[in-house]
Amino acid sequence: MGISNSSTESAKSVGSMRINLFFAILLVAMTSYFLWWGLDYTMRQQTTLFIVATAFGVFMAFNIGGNDVANSFGTSVGAGTLTIPQALGIAAIFEVSGAVLAGGEVTDTIRSGIVDLDGLAVEPNQFIYVMLSALIAAAFWLLFATKKGLPVSTTHAIIGGVVGSSIVLGITLGGTEMALSTVNWGKIGTIAISWVLSPLLGGVLSYLLYGQIKKNIIEYNDKTEAHIGELKADKKTLKQNHKEFLDGLTESEQLAYTSAMLRDQEIYKDDDCVVEDLETDYYKQLYEIENERSNLDTLKALKQWVPMIAAMGGAVMASLVVFKGLKNVNNGMTTLQGFLIMGMISALVWLATYIYTKSIRGKHKEDLTKATFIMFSWMQVFTASAFAFSHGSNDIANAVGPFAAIMDVIRTNSISTEAAVPPAVMLTFGVALIVGLWFIGKEVIQTVGTNLAKMHPASGFSAELAAAAVVMGASTMGLPVSSTHTLVGAVLGIGIVNRDTNWKLMKPIGLAWVITLPAAASMSAISYLILINIF
Repeated sequence: MGISNSSTESAKSVGSMRINLFFAILLVAMTSYFLWWGLDYTMRQQTTLFIVATAFGVFMAFNIGGNDVANSFGTSVGAGTLTIPQALGIAAIFEVSGAVLAGGEVTDTIRSGIVDLDGLAVEPNQFIYVMLSALIAAAFWLLFATKKGLPVSTTHAIIGGVVGSSIVLGITLGGTEMALSTVNWGKIGTIAISWVLSPLLGGVLSYLLYGQIKKNIIEYNDKTEAHIGELKADKKTLKQNHKEFLDGLTESEQLAYTSAMLRDQEIYKDDDCVVEDLETDYYKQLYEIENERSNLDTLKALKQWVPMIAAMGGAVMASLVVFKGLKNVNNGMTTLQGFLIMGMISALVWLATYIYTKSIRGKHKEDLTKATFIMFSWMQVFTASAFAFSHGSNDIANAVGPFAAIMDVIRTNSISTEAAVPPAVMLTFGVALIVGLWFIGKEVIQTVGTNLAKMHPASGFSAELAAAAVVMGASTMGLPVSSTHTLVGAVLGIGIVNRDTNWKLMKPIGLAWVITLPAAASMSAISYLILINIF
Protein backbone atom coordinates (compact mmCIF):
# COMPACT_ATOMS: atom_id res chain seq x y z
CA MET A 1 0.00 0.00 0.00
CA GLY A 2 2.84 2.39 0.88
CA ILE A 3 4.54 1.76 -2.47
CA SER A 4 1.28 2.40 -4.33
CA ASN A 5 0.71 5.75 -2.62
CA SER A 6 4.28 6.77 -3.26
CA SER A 7 3.93 5.88 -6.92
CA THR A 8 0.72 7.86 -7.24
CA GLU A 9 2.25 10.93 -5.64
CA SER A 10 5.32 10.56 -7.85
CA ALA A 11 3.13 10.31 -10.97
CA LYS A 12 1.21 13.42 -9.96
CA SER A 13 4.43 15.28 -9.30
CA VAL A 14 5.90 14.26 -12.65
CA GLY A 15 2.67 15.13 -14.46
CA SER A 16 2.58 18.56 -12.87
CA MET A 17 6.27 19.08 -13.60
CA ARG A 18 5.73 18.16 -17.22
CA ILE A 19 2.85 20.62 -17.58
CA ASN A 20 4.87 23.36 -15.91
CA LEU A 21 7.79 22.60 -18.22
CA PHE A 22 5.49 22.70 -21.24
CA PHE A 23 4.17 26.16 -20.37
CA ALA A 24 7.63 27.44 -19.55
CA ILE A 25 9.00 26.21 -22.88
CA LEU A 26 5.96 27.63 -24.69
CA LEU A 27 6.53 31.09 -23.21
CA VAL A 28 10.26 31.04 -23.91
CA ALA A 29 9.75 29.79 -27.47
CA MET A 30 7.03 32.36 -28.20
CA THR A 31 9.09 35.20 -26.73
CA SER A 32 12.17 34.08 -28.67
CA TYR A 33 10.21 34.02 -31.91
CA PHE A 34 8.81 37.45 -31.16
CA LEU A 35 12.28 38.87 -30.50
CA TRP A 36 13.49 37.45 -33.81
CA TRP A 37 10.48 38.95 -35.60
CA GLY A 38 10.56 42.21 -33.66
CA LEU A 39 14.20 42.98 -34.36
CA ASP A 40 13.39 43.03 -38.06
CA TYR A 41 10.18 44.99 -37.45
CA THR A 42 12.09 47.69 -35.55
CA MET A 43 14.85 47.58 -38.19
CA ARG A 44 17.36 46.54 -35.50
CA GLN A 45 17.38 50.00 -33.95
CA GLN A 46 18.13 50.29 -30.22
CA THR A 47 18.34 46.51 -29.93
CA THR A 48 19.11 46.39 -26.21
CA LEU A 49 16.22 48.70 -25.34
CA PHE A 50 13.85 46.64 -27.50
CA ILE A 51 14.90 43.39 -25.80
CA VAL A 52 14.46 44.91 -22.33
CA ALA A 53 11.04 46.33 -23.31
CA THR A 54 9.96 42.95 -24.70
CA ALA A 55 10.99 41.18 -21.50
CA PHE A 56 8.98 43.54 -19.30
CA GLY A 57 6.05 43.67 -21.73
CA VAL A 58 5.76 39.88 -21.66
CA PHE A 59 6.25 39.97 -17.88
CA MET A 60 3.36 42.45 -17.61
CA ALA A 61 1.09 40.22 -19.71
CA PHE A 62 2.16 37.23 -17.56
CA ASN A 63 1.03 39.06 -14.43
CA ILE A 64 -2.23 40.23 -16.03
CA GLY A 65 -2.96 36.53 -16.60
CA GLY A 66 -2.18 35.74 -12.98
CA ASN A 67 -4.40 38.49 -11.58
CA ASP A 68 -7.00 39.72 -14.07
CA VAL A 69 -7.73 36.45 -15.89
CA ALA A 70 -7.62 34.44 -12.66
CA ASN A 71 -10.04 36.96 -11.19
CA SER A 72 -12.40 36.49 -14.15
CA PHE A 73 -12.43 32.69 -13.81
CA GLY A 74 -12.42 32.59 -10.01
CA THR A 75 -16.19 32.20 -9.67
CA SER A 76 -16.31 29.37 -12.24
CA VAL A 77 -13.58 27.42 -10.44
CA GLY A 78 -14.96 28.22 -6.98
CA ALA A 79 -18.43 27.03 -7.98
CA GLY A 80 -17.07 23.69 -9.16
CA THR A 81 -18.19 24.40 -12.72
CA LEU A 82 -14.63 24.28 -14.05
CA THR A 83 -11.38 22.84 -12.77
CA ILE A 84 -8.28 25.01 -13.05
CA PRO A 85 -7.03 23.10 -16.14
CA GLN A 86 -10.47 23.48 -17.76
CA ALA A 87 -10.52 27.20 -16.94
CA LEU A 88 -7.06 27.43 -18.44
CA GLY A 89 -8.26 25.73 -21.63
CA ILE A 90 -11.20 28.10 -22.04
CA ALA A 91 -9.04 31.10 -21.20
CA ALA A 92 -6.40 29.97 -23.70
CA ILE A 93 -8.91 29.79 -26.54
CA PHE A 94 -11.06 32.84 -25.81
CA GLU A 95 -8.45 35.20 -24.33
CA VAL A 96 -5.99 34.66 -27.18
CA SER A 97 -8.79 34.73 -29.77
CA GLY A 98 -10.08 37.98 -28.31
CA ALA A 99 -6.59 39.46 -28.35
CA VAL A 100 -5.71 38.37 -31.88
CA LEU A 101 -9.11 38.64 -33.60
CA ALA A 102 -10.59 41.65 -31.82
CA GLY A 103 -7.68 43.32 -30.11
CA GLY A 104 -7.58 46.17 -32.58
CA GLU A 105 -4.93 47.20 -35.06
CA VAL A 106 -3.97 50.37 -33.17
CA THR A 107 -3.90 51.39 -29.52
CA ASP A 108 -3.57 54.67 -27.64
CA THR A 109 0.03 55.31 -26.70
CA ILE A 110 -1.04 56.96 -23.44
CA ARG A 111 -3.92 55.06 -21.88
CA SER A 112 -7.16 56.97 -21.24
CA GLY A 113 -5.61 60.41 -21.78
CA ILE A 114 -4.29 60.32 -18.23
CA VAL A 115 -1.31 62.61 -18.96
CA ASP A 116 -0.66 65.34 -21.53
CA LEU A 117 2.98 65.62 -22.60
CA ASP A 118 2.33 67.96 -25.54
CA GLY A 119 3.53 70.99 -23.58
CA LEU A 120 6.91 69.38 -22.89
CA ALA A 121 9.83 69.00 -25.28
CA VAL A 122 9.91 65.23 -24.89
CA GLU A 123 12.56 63.30 -26.78
CA PRO A 124 11.61 59.88 -28.25
CA ASN A 125 13.81 57.93 -25.84
CA GLN A 126 12.42 59.82 -22.86
CA PHE A 127 8.95 58.78 -23.95
CA ILE A 128 10.17 55.17 -24.19
CA TYR A 129 11.47 55.35 -20.61
CA VAL A 130 8.09 56.69 -19.44
CA MET A 131 6.23 53.75 -21.01
CA LEU A 132 8.82 51.15 -19.98
CA SER A 133 8.81 52.42 -16.39
CA ALA A 134 5.03 52.12 -16.34
CA LEU A 135 5.25 48.51 -17.55
CA ILE A 136 7.91 47.61 -14.99
CA ALA A 137 6.03 49.19 -12.09
CA ALA A 138 2.63 47.77 -13.01
CA ALA A 139 4.08 44.30 -13.61
CA PHE A 140 5.84 44.10 -10.25
CA TRP A 141 2.83 45.52 -8.38
CA LEU A 142 0.56 42.95 -10.04
CA LEU A 143 3.00 40.17 -9.16
CA PHE A 144 3.01 41.27 -5.52
CA ALA A 145 -0.80 41.51 -5.37
CA THR A 146 -1.23 38.17 -7.14
CA LYS A 147 1.09 36.30 -4.78
CA LYS A 148 -0.94 37.76 -1.91
CA GLY A 149 -4.15 36.59 -3.60
CA LEU A 150 -5.45 40.16 -3.97
CA PRO A 151 -7.50 40.96 -7.10
CA VAL A 152 -6.54 44.47 -8.25
CA SER A 153 -7.17 46.62 -11.31
CA THR A 154 -4.46 46.27 -13.97
CA THR A 155 -5.81 49.41 -15.63
CA HIS A 156 -5.26 51.42 -12.45
CA ALA A 157 -1.78 49.92 -12.11
CA ILE A 158 -0.68 50.94 -15.61
CA ILE A 159 -2.26 54.38 -15.24
CA GLY A 160 -0.41 54.87 -11.96
CA GLY A 161 2.78 53.81 -13.70
CA VAL A 162 2.32 56.31 -16.52
CA VAL A 163 1.53 59.10 -14.06
CA GLY A 164 4.57 58.39 -11.88
CA SER A 165 7.14 58.32 -14.68
CA SER A 166 5.50 61.28 -16.47
CA ILE A 167 5.73 63.45 -13.35
CA VAL A 168 9.45 62.69 -13.00
CA LEU A 169 9.94 63.47 -16.69
CA GLY A 170 7.97 66.70 -16.29
CA ILE A 171 10.06 67.77 -13.30
CA THR A 172 13.32 67.26 -15.23
CA LEU A 173 12.00 69.22 -18.24
CA GLY A 174 9.89 72.00 -16.75
CA GLY A 175 9.80 71.89 -12.96
CA THR A 176 7.33 70.53 -10.43
CA GLU A 177 4.45 72.86 -11.32
CA MET A 178 4.55 71.98 -15.01
CA ALA A 179 4.95 68.29 -14.20
CA LEU A 180 1.83 68.24 -12.03
CA SER A 181 -0.12 70.20 -14.64
CA THR A 182 0.47 67.44 -17.22
CA VAL A 183 -1.63 65.01 -15.17
CA ASN A 184 -5.35 64.85 -15.83
CA TRP A 185 -6.40 64.96 -12.18
CA GLY A 186 -10.04 64.66 -13.19
CA LYS A 187 -9.26 61.16 -14.45
CA ILE A 188 -7.56 60.36 -11.16
CA GLY A 189 -10.72 61.52 -9.42
CA THR A 190 -12.86 59.15 -11.49
CA ILE A 191 -10.55 56.31 -10.50
CA ALA A 192 -11.12 57.17 -6.84
CA ILE A 193 -14.86 57.17 -7.48
CA SER A 194 -14.58 53.72 -9.09
CA TRP A 195 -13.21 52.28 -5.82
CA VAL A 196 -16.70 52.75 -4.38
CA LEU A 197 -18.93 52.80 -7.47
CA SER A 198 -17.67 49.57 -9.08
CA PRO A 199 -18.14 47.15 -6.15
CA LEU A 200 -21.34 48.92 -5.10
CA LEU A 201 -23.01 48.53 -8.51
CA GLY A 202 -21.73 44.96 -8.91
CA GLY A 203 -22.88 44.04 -5.42
CA VAL A 204 -26.36 45.56 -5.75
CA LEU A 205 -27.06 43.93 -9.11
CA SER A 206 -25.77 40.48 -8.10
CA TYR A 207 -27.74 40.73 -4.84
CA LEU A 208 -30.95 41.44 -6.74
CA LEU A 209 -30.31 38.86 -9.46
CA TYR A 210 -29.19 36.02 -7.23
CA GLY A 211 -31.85 36.92 -4.68
CA GLN A 212 -34.52 36.24 -7.32
CA ILE A 213 -32.80 33.05 -8.50
CA LYS A 214 -32.53 31.76 -4.96
CA LYS A 215 -36.14 32.64 -4.13
CA ASN A 216 -37.82 31.44 -7.32
CA ILE A 217 -35.60 28.52 -8.33
CA ILE A 218 -33.34 27.20 -5.59
CA GLU A 219 -35.81 27.55 -2.70
CA TYR A 220 -38.67 26.19 -4.84
CA ASN A 221 -36.53 23.20 -5.78
CA ASP A 222 -35.53 22.65 -2.15
CA LYS A 223 -39.20 22.67 -1.07
CA THR A 224 -40.14 20.33 -3.92
CA GLU A 225 -37.33 17.91 -3.11
CA ALA A 226 -38.35 18.01 0.56
CA HIS A 227 -41.96 17.26 -0.45
CA ILE A 228 -40.78 14.34 -2.59
CA GLY A 229 -38.75 13.08 0.38
CA GLU A 230 -41.84 13.25 2.59
CA LEU A 231 -43.89 11.27 0.06
CA LYS A 232 -41.15 8.63 -0.17
CA ALA A 233 -41.15 8.41 3.63
CA ASP A 234 -44.97 8.11 3.64
CA LYS A 235 -44.72 5.27 1.11
CA LYS A 236 -42.16 3.48 3.26
CA THR A 237 -44.28 3.96 6.37
CA LEU A 238 -47.34 2.66 4.51
CA LYS A 239 -45.49 -0.54 3.57
CA GLN A 240 -44.32 -1.03 7.16
CA ASN A 241 -47.80 -0.45 8.58
CA HIS A 242 -49.28 -2.77 5.97
CA LYS A 243 -46.88 -5.56 6.96
CA GLU A 244 -47.79 -5.12 10.63
CA PHE A 245 -51.49 -5.09 9.70
CA LEU A 246 -51.17 -8.39 7.78
CA ASP A 247 -49.28 -10.03 10.63
CA GLY A 248 -52.18 -9.22 12.95
CA LEU A 249 -54.82 -10.95 10.79
CA THR A 250 -56.01 -14.54 11.10
CA GLU A 251 -55.23 -16.98 8.30
CA SER A 252 -58.73 -16.72 6.82
CA GLU A 253 -58.61 -12.90 7.02
CA GLN A 254 -55.16 -12.91 5.40
CA LEU A 255 -56.43 -15.10 2.57
CA ALA A 256 -59.40 -12.83 1.86
CA TYR A 257 -57.31 -9.68 2.12
CA THR A 258 -54.59 -11.15 -0.14
CA SER A 259 -57.21 -11.93 -2.79
CA ALA A 260 -58.42 -8.31 -2.64
CA MET A 261 -54.81 -7.12 -2.86
CA LEU A 262 -54.23 -9.20 -6.00
CA ARG A 263 -57.34 -7.71 -7.63
CA ASP A 264 -56.22 -4.19 -6.67
CA GLN A 265 -52.73 -4.92 -8.03
CA GLU A 266 -54.14 -5.63 -11.48
CA ILE A 267 -56.49 -2.63 -11.39
CA TYR A 268 -53.67 -0.36 -10.15
CA LYS A 269 -51.63 -1.13 -13.29
CA ASP A 270 -54.29 0.41 -15.54
CA ASP A 271 -53.67 4.00 -16.64
CA ASP A 272 -57.34 4.91 -16.10
CA CYS A 273 -57.42 3.59 -12.54
CA VAL A 274 -59.22 5.79 -9.99
CA VAL A 275 -59.26 5.43 -6.22
CA GLU A 276 -62.91 4.33 -6.21
CA ASP A 277 -61.96 1.18 -8.18
CA LEU A 278 -59.73 -0.06 -5.37
CA GLU A 279 -60.83 -2.27 -2.44
CA THR A 280 -57.94 -2.31 0.03
CA ASP A 281 -56.81 0.57 2.23
CA TYR A 282 -53.20 -0.14 1.23
CA TYR A 283 -53.73 0.49 -2.47
CA LYS A 284 -56.07 3.41 -1.79
CA GLN A 285 -53.40 5.15 0.31
CA LEU A 286 -50.67 4.14 -2.16
CA TYR A 287 -52.76 5.64 -4.97
CA GLU A 288 -53.11 8.94 -3.07
CA ILE A 289 -49.36 9.11 -2.40
CA GLU A 290 -48.35 8.27 -5.99
CA ASN A 291 -51.00 10.56 -7.44
CA GLU A 292 -49.76 13.49 -5.34
CA ARG A 293 -46.19 12.70 -6.39
CA SER A 294 -47.00 12.49 -10.10
CA ASN A 295 -48.96 15.77 -9.96
CA LEU A 296 -45.98 17.64 -8.52
CA ASP A 297 -44.63 20.03 -11.14
CA THR A 298 -41.02 19.46 -10.13
CA LEU A 299 -39.60 21.32 -13.14
CA LYS A 300 -41.87 24.35 -12.78
CA ALA A 301 -39.12 26.73 -11.61
CA LEU A 302 -36.57 25.46 -14.11
CA LYS A 303 -39.00 25.75 -17.03
CA GLN A 304 -40.34 29.18 -16.09
CA TRP A 305 -37.26 30.99 -14.87
CA VAL A 306 -34.06 29.43 -16.20
CA PRO A 307 -34.69 29.96 -19.96
CA MET A 308 -35.62 33.59 -19.31
CA ILE A 309 -32.56 34.21 -17.13
CA ALA A 310 -30.34 32.39 -19.62
CA ALA A 311 -31.69 34.51 -22.48
CA MET A 312 -31.03 37.67 -20.49
CA GLY A 313 -27.52 36.43 -19.77
CA GLY A 314 -27.02 35.64 -23.45
CA ALA A 315 -28.02 39.17 -24.41
CA VAL A 316 -25.68 40.79 -21.86
CA MET A 317 -22.68 38.63 -22.72
CA ALA A 318 -23.34 39.04 -26.44
CA SER A 319 -23.36 42.82 -25.96
CA LEU A 320 -20.01 42.52 -24.17
CA VAL A 321 -18.53 40.60 -27.10
CA VAL A 322 -20.15 42.69 -29.83
CA PHE A 323 -19.77 46.23 -28.46
CA LYS A 324 -16.58 45.85 -26.41
CA GLY A 325 -14.84 43.18 -28.46
CA LEU A 326 -15.85 42.96 -32.10
CA LYS A 327 -16.10 46.74 -32.41
CA ASN A 328 -12.31 46.71 -32.79
CA VAL A 329 -12.64 44.43 -35.82
CA ASN A 330 -15.66 45.89 -37.57
CA ASN A 331 -15.95 49.60 -37.00
CA GLY A 332 -18.72 49.71 -39.59
CA MET A 333 -21.09 47.66 -37.43
CA THR A 334 -24.16 49.71 -36.60
CA THR A 335 -25.93 49.69 -33.26
CA LEU A 336 -28.95 48.06 -34.92
CA GLN A 337 -26.78 45.24 -36.26
CA GLY A 338 -25.27 44.78 -32.82
CA PHE A 339 -28.72 44.52 -31.22
CA LEU A 340 -29.85 42.04 -33.87
CA ILE A 341 -26.85 39.82 -33.09
CA MET A 342 -27.69 40.09 -29.39
CA GLY A 343 -31.29 39.13 -30.12
CA MET A 344 -30.31 36.08 -32.14
CA ILE A 345 -27.89 34.82 -29.50
CA SER A 346 -30.42 35.48 -26.75
CA ALA A 347 -33.13 33.56 -28.65
CA LEU A 348 -30.81 30.61 -29.29
CA VAL A 349 -29.80 30.45 -25.63
CA TRP A 350 -33.46 30.58 -24.53
CA LEU A 351 -34.40 27.82 -27.00
CA ALA A 352 -31.50 25.55 -26.03
CA THR A 353 -32.23 25.95 -22.32
CA TYR A 354 -35.96 25.40 -22.73
CA ILE A 355 -35.44 22.28 -24.83
CA TYR A 356 -33.09 20.91 -22.18
CA THR A 357 -35.70 21.36 -19.44
CA LYS A 358 -38.30 19.61 -21.62
CA SER A 359 -35.93 16.69 -22.20
CA ILE A 360 -35.60 15.85 -18.50
CA ARG A 361 -37.44 12.57 -17.92
CA GLY A 362 -38.09 9.90 -15.30
CA LYS A 363 -36.23 9.98 -12.00
CA HIS A 364 -34.11 12.89 -13.24
CA LYS A 365 -37.22 15.09 -12.83
CA GLU A 366 -36.89 14.65 -9.07
CA ASP A 367 -33.12 15.23 -8.81
CA LEU A 368 -33.58 18.98 -8.99
CA THR A 369 -30.27 19.81 -7.31
CA LYS A 370 -28.35 18.00 -10.04
CA ALA A 371 -30.48 19.46 -12.85
CA THR A 372 -30.02 23.00 -11.49
CA PHE A 373 -26.29 22.46 -11.09
CA ILE A 374 -25.93 21.22 -14.67
CA MET A 375 -28.02 24.00 -16.23
CA PHE A 376 -26.28 26.83 -14.42
CA SER A 377 -22.91 25.20 -15.03
CA TRP A 378 -23.47 25.44 -18.79
CA MET A 379 -24.68 29.00 -18.43
CA GLN A 380 -21.64 29.90 -16.35
CA VAL A 381 -19.27 28.42 -18.93
CA PHE A 382 -20.97 30.63 -21.52
CA THR A 383 -20.56 33.78 -19.42
CA ALA A 384 -16.94 32.91 -18.55
CA SER A 385 -16.12 32.40 -22.24
CA ALA A 386 -17.67 35.72 -23.24
CA PHE A 387 -15.84 37.44 -20.39
CA ALA A 388 -12.57 35.90 -21.58
CA PHE A 389 -13.07 37.04 -25.18
CA SER A 390 -13.97 40.56 -24.10
CA HIS A 391 -11.03 40.66 -21.70
CA GLY A 392 -8.62 39.47 -24.37
CA SER A 393 -9.85 42.07 -26.85
CA ASN A 394 -9.78 44.98 -24.38
CA ASP A 395 -7.80 44.63 -21.17
CA ILE A 396 -4.71 43.13 -22.77
CA ALA A 397 -4.17 46.68 -24.03
CA ASN A 398 -2.90 47.39 -20.52
CA ALA A 399 0.25 45.57 -21.56
CA VAL A 400 0.06 46.12 -25.30
CA GLY A 401 -0.56 49.89 -25.22
CA PRO A 402 2.70 50.99 -23.58
CA PHE A 403 4.70 48.27 -25.35
CA ALA A 404 3.25 49.14 -28.77
CA ALA A 405 4.15 52.76 -28.08
CA ILE A 406 7.75 51.73 -27.31
CA MET A 407 7.99 49.65 -30.48
CA ASP A 408 6.55 52.46 -32.57
CA VAL A 409 9.01 55.02 -31.21
CA ILE A 410 11.98 52.68 -31.70
CA ARG A 411 10.87 51.98 -35.26
CA THR A 412 10.02 55.55 -36.33
CA ASN A 413 12.08 57.60 -33.88
CA SER A 414 9.03 59.82 -33.35
CA ILE A 415 6.11 60.05 -30.89
CA SER A 416 2.53 59.59 -32.11
CA THR A 417 -0.81 59.43 -30.32
CA GLU A 418 -1.55 55.95 -31.64
CA ALA A 419 0.68 52.98 -32.33
CA ALA A 420 0.23 49.97 -34.63
CA VAL A 421 -0.31 46.62 -32.92
CA PRO A 422 0.92 43.76 -35.14
CA PRO A 423 -0.79 40.35 -34.65
CA ALA A 424 2.54 38.92 -33.43
CA VAL A 425 2.35 41.23 -30.41
CA MET A 426 -1.18 40.16 -29.53
CA LEU A 427 -0.35 36.46 -29.96
CA THR A 428 2.81 36.63 -27.85
CA PHE A 429 1.17 38.63 -25.07
CA GLY A 430 -1.89 36.37 -25.23
CA VAL A 431 0.30 33.31 -24.65
CA ALA A 432 2.08 35.10 -21.78
CA LEU A 433 -1.32 35.86 -20.28
CA ILE A 434 -2.32 32.17 -20.26
CA VAL A 435 1.03 31.04 -18.87
CA GLY A 436 0.67 33.61 -16.08
CA LEU A 437 -2.76 32.22 -15.23
CA TRP A 438 -1.31 28.72 -14.97
CA PHE A 439 1.71 29.56 -12.84
CA ILE A 440 0.51 32.24 -10.42
CA GLY A 441 -3.28 32.54 -10.81
CA LYS A 442 -4.35 30.01 -8.19
CA GLU A 443 -4.21 32.40 -5.22
CA VAL A 444 -6.50 34.98 -6.84
CA ILE A 445 -8.83 32.23 -8.08
CA GLN A 446 -9.14 30.98 -4.49
CA THR A 447 -9.79 34.48 -3.16
CA VAL A 448 -12.57 35.31 -5.62
CA GLY A 449 -14.04 31.83 -5.98
CA THR A 450 -13.86 30.51 -2.44
CA ASN A 451 -12.56 32.81 0.27
CA LEU A 452 -14.86 35.83 -0.19
CA ALA A 453 -18.06 33.76 -0.38
CA LYS A 454 -19.03 30.19 -1.20
CA MET A 455 -19.96 29.71 -4.85
CA HIS A 456 -22.52 27.51 -6.63
CA PRO A 457 -22.98 27.54 -10.43
CA ALA A 458 -26.15 29.60 -9.93
CA SER A 459 -24.42 32.17 -7.73
CA GLY A 460 -21.27 32.15 -9.88
CA PHE A 461 -23.38 32.78 -12.97
CA SER A 462 -25.17 35.60 -11.17
CA ALA A 463 -21.89 37.25 -10.16
CA GLU A 464 -20.42 37.05 -13.68
CA LEU A 465 -23.63 38.25 -15.33
CA ALA A 466 -24.05 41.14 -12.87
CA ALA A 467 -20.44 42.23 -13.36
CA ALA A 468 -20.77 42.06 -17.15
CA ALA A 469 -24.02 44.04 -17.09
CA VAL A 470 -22.48 46.75 -14.90
CA VAL A 471 -19.33 47.01 -17.05
CA MET A 472 -21.41 47.17 -20.22
CA GLY A 473 -23.92 49.66 -18.83
CA ALA A 474 -21.23 51.84 -17.27
CA SER A 475 -19.28 51.92 -20.54
CA THR A 476 -22.40 53.10 -22.35
CA MET A 477 -23.08 55.85 -19.79
CA GLY A 478 -19.43 56.83 -19.38
CA LEU A 479 -19.32 55.89 -15.67
CA PRO A 480 -15.89 55.03 -14.23
CA VAL A 481 -15.93 51.35 -13.22
CA SER A 482 -13.30 48.63 -12.95
CA SER A 483 -14.20 45.11 -14.12
CA THR A 484 -12.09 43.64 -11.31
CA HIS A 485 -13.69 45.76 -8.59
CA THR A 486 -17.15 45.13 -10.07
CA LEU A 487 -16.73 41.35 -10.02
CA VAL A 488 -15.44 41.39 -6.44
CA GLY A 489 -18.45 43.50 -5.47
CA ALA A 490 -20.73 41.02 -7.25
CA VAL A 491 -19.23 38.16 -5.23
CA LEU A 492 -19.86 40.15 -2.06
CA GLY A 493 -23.49 40.57 -3.14
CA ILE A 494 -23.79 36.78 -3.40
CA GLY A 495 -22.30 36.43 0.07
CA ILE A 496 -24.83 38.89 1.48
CA VAL A 497 -27.72 36.83 0.06
CA ASN A 498 -26.26 33.62 1.52
CA ARG A 499 -25.04 35.38 4.68
CA ASP A 500 -21.51 34.00 4.37
CA THR A 501 -19.52 37.04 3.21
CA ASN A 502 -15.93 37.13 4.46
CA TRP A 503 -15.79 40.83 5.32
CA LYS A 504 -12.38 40.48 6.98
CA LEU A 505 -10.83 39.64 3.63
CA MET A 506 -12.21 42.83 2.10
CA LYS A 507 -9.94 44.94 4.29
CA PRO A 508 -6.67 43.96 2.54
CA ILE A 509 -8.42 43.89 -0.85
CA GLY A 510 -9.83 47.40 -0.39
CA LEU A 511 -6.46 48.64 0.83
CA ALA A 512 -4.79 47.12 -2.24
CA TRP A 513 -7.28 48.92 -4.50
CA VAL A 514 -6.53 52.28 -2.90
CA ILE A 515 -2.75 51.95 -2.97
CA THR A 516 -2.51 50.40 -6.45
CA LEU A 517 -2.24 53.75 -8.21
CA PRO A 518 0.19 55.48 -5.81
CA ALA A 519 2.27 52.30 -5.41
CA ALA A 520 2.59 51.87 -9.17
CA ALA A 521 3.33 55.59 -9.56
CA SER A 522 6.12 55.48 -6.97
CA MET A 523 7.69 52.35 -8.43
CA SER A 524 7.46 53.82 -11.92
CA ALA A 525 9.16 57.04 -10.83
CA ILE A 526 12.05 55.03 -9.38
CA SER A 527 12.21 52.86 -12.51
CA TYR A 528 12.39 55.97 -14.72
CA LEU A 529 15.32 57.37 -12.75
CA ILE A 530 17.13 54.05 -13.04
CA LEU A 531 16.49 53.76 -16.78
CA ILE A 532 17.75 57.24 -17.66
CA ASN A 533 20.96 56.46 -15.79
CA ILE A 534 21.45 53.09 -17.49
CA PHE A 535 20.67 53.99 -21.11
